[in-house]
Amino acid sequence: MRNPLFYILLLVLVLLDGWLLAHPNLIGQAGVFFFDYTAIETFPKAIGSVALVVGASLLITWIAGRLSQPLAIGITVALLAASVYYLFQSFTQYNTGVYKLTGAGFRAGAILLPGLVVLVFGKGVWDAINTKRS
Repeated sequence: MRNPLFYILLLVLVLLDGWLLAHPNLIGQAGVFFFDYTAIETFPKAIGSVALVVGASLLITWIAGRLSQPLAIGITVALLAASVYYLFQSFTQYNTGVYKLTGAGFRAGAILLPGLVVLVFGKGVWDAINTKRS
């Protein structure tokens, strides 16, 4: 935890993402009810869901950082590439079709979640590259 500003920013973004996901417009609320998205139906559940995903990403990055430097770089780059693909897929999904009717805030929250995962794995790549092993 060499840079606490990163973790403070991450905490603020997790809270923001939970709030955005928990407050869709009327069409989005009907979708949350109809498709039984219980993980985001209330603000505490949405924060818990987002925190669980970000926390798991942080844990995976921490574990990968404990490996040898080439292995840590390889794993974190692969995870970063997968999360960038997930971000692109979420962006295209939530800006087309029925999802574009769920409200701008909800869509932003749905796109912010993979963005947070990209941020965590990107920092993991940066740390793996800049860490000097003896």
